[in-house]
Amino acid sequence: MVDTVTIPRELSELIENLRRQVESLTEKVERLEPPASPKPGRAAEAAVAEGITEEEILAISAAVAAYLGFRGHIRQIRLVSSRSWAQEGRVSIQASHRLHG
Repeated sequence: MVDTVTIPRELSELIENLRRQVESLTEKVERLEPPASPKPGRAAEAAVAEGITEEEILAISAAVAAYLGFRGHIRQIRLVSSRSWAQEGRVSIQASHRLHG
């Protein structure tokens, strides 16, 4: 003999709502995730040749996807050697210190 369980209507509606939300989130994640075996593009190959690691390229790709909301096409990645980033960081830190007079 099989026991049957009666689920109250509110609980049934809640479960169905959660199921729809999970489906929606699954579709969004699938759009953001790279294919199982991603083929590096010319930009990635050039970046690796320039000394940018594969992990850094993946992090940049993930940041672009998170910002755009979809997997964008990265056309170029290049390492910029500049002291301006360090200088800007120091200026920002110094500006954050309030001088009380």
